[in-house]
Amino acid sequence: MPSSVIRDFAYRPGAGELEILFTTGRRYVYHDVPPAVVSALASAGSKGRYFNARIRNRFRYSEKTAKNPPRRRR
Repeated sequence: MPSSVIRDFAYRPGAGELEILFTTGRRYVYHDVPPAVVSALASAGSKGRYFNARIRNRFRYSEKTAKNPPRRRR
């Protein structure tokens, strides 16, 4: 998943949580994200561009500490 903005992401469909690790090292959890949005992110040619257009400022989020890694990779 080469991206200049997003290093990795994981999705927990039961909780609707999308966890994104950015190349800066900061990690955020976006809440109530539909599976279709995550699917589109996974297949997007530019993960950063898709994130900015369809996820950023559209879903409630919280920042996680670095000691809590993603549970399941998508």
